[in-house]
Amino acid sequence: MSDMTPERGALNLLINCARASTGDKLLIAYEPPEFGYFDAECVDVVSRVAHKLGMTVDTVDVGFNPDNPHLTPDLMARFEEADIILFLARLGDQLRFSDMPQGKKIIVSFALSKEMLGSGFSNGHHDAFMELKADINAVLDSSTEVRLTCPLGTDVRGRPIMNLKPTGDTSILRFPMSVFTPVPAYSFSGRVAISFLTGTGSKYYDDYTIEFDRPVFAIMENGRLLRFEGDPANASKAEAHYDRVAGDLGIDRSFVHSWHAGIHPGCGYPWDMRDNYERWGGSAFGNPRILHFHTCGAYAPGEISWNVIDPTIEIDGVTHWNNGVFHADRLPNGQTILDQYPCAASLFKYPDPDIGLRVAS
Repeated sequence: MSDMTPERGALNLLINCARASTGDKLLIAYEPPEFGYFDAECVDVVSRVAHKLGMTVDTVDVGFNPDNPHLTPDLMARFEEADIILFLARLGDQLRFSDMPQGKKIIVSFALSKEMLGSGFSNGHHDAFMELKADINAVLDSSTEVRLTCPLGTDVRGRPIMNLKPTGDTSILRFPMSVFTPVPAYSFSGRVAISFLTGTGSKYYDDYTIEFDRPVFAIMENGRLLRFEGDPANASKAEAHYDRVAGDLGIDRSFVHSWHAGIHPGCGYPWDMRDNYERWGGSAFGNPRILHFHTCGAYAPGEISWNVIDPTIEIDGVTHWNNGVFHADRLPNGQTILDQYPCAASLFKYPDPDIGLRVAS
C-alpha cells in the first residue's frame, strides 16, 4: 500500500473512526512518553491533522496509574466540554466501561507511535475492518463447530455462543479495529500450547510475565482450566503463577473467559516483545498471527492471557486462519469488502509478519 503516512493514519482515525466534522471539539487525553508506552509524537500528528480539519483541539496529560485508574473531577469536567475524546493513554482501556461520560465519542488508540500511525495498521480504511469484523462475527455466531490448532500442539474445539448485543460496547470506539468480538470460552475444551504467560493490562502486578523454556499445555474443559501439562518444572511454575495472581487479587483462578484472534494484517509490532511485554500485550494482539485467551478472573479481559502463535482456525470445516494467515476472502462478504477497500486488500496480500518475536539470546 503506497502513500502511507502518519498524517493519513490520523485522518483515518478522525474521519473514518470518529466521524469528526469541522467545529468538533477534540480532547486528546495522553500518557507521556516517559512511561515507555506511547511515544511523544502521536499527539502532535493527530492535533495537526485535527486543526487542518477545522476542529478545536485540547490536550490533557492523564499520566499512568497502574493501581487506581480513575477520572478526577477536573478531568471529568474537561471531558464534558468535548465532542470527541481520544485516549492516547492506557487509561482509556483501563476504565473500559466505567466512569465514562455519556453521549461522547470516545476512542481508544492502539497505534502507540508515529511509526504505527504511518503503517498499514493505521492507514488501512477503518470501515474495511469494521465490516470484516461484522462478517466474521456472523460466521462464528451461526457456526456449529470451531477448531483451534497451532504448530506447538494447541487443539481446542467448541461451538461459539456469541453475545453480539451491544452491551456497553457502544460508547468506546477502538482504533484501529483489530479483533472480532471475543468468543465466550465456556463451550470450548481442549489444550492450549503456551510459551509464556503475561498480564492483560487490566491490573499490573509483580512478575507480570513468566516465560517457559519449552511449551506447557493448559488443559481446559468448558471454559475451566483443569491443569497444566508438559515439562513438570514449567507446569508447576505455571500453576504457582496462577495460585499467586488469583490469590493476591481474590479472583476465580480457573475461569477461562473468552478468546479472539487478530484480523488486521497491518498490525506489526516492530520492537522486541521481551523489552516490554505490557506494551506488546496492548497492541500486537491485532495481528492474525496471534490468538489470545482471557483467563484468570470471571470477567473480561481477566488477568492472565494465553497467546497462541500462528493459529489455524477452522469454522465448520472452512480454514479462515491458516498458520497465522487470515484469509478474509473466505468470509461470505470478504471478497466484496476487499474489492471495495483496495488499501485493506493490499494489506492482506502483503501482511506484516513482525509480532515482536526475537530469538532469545
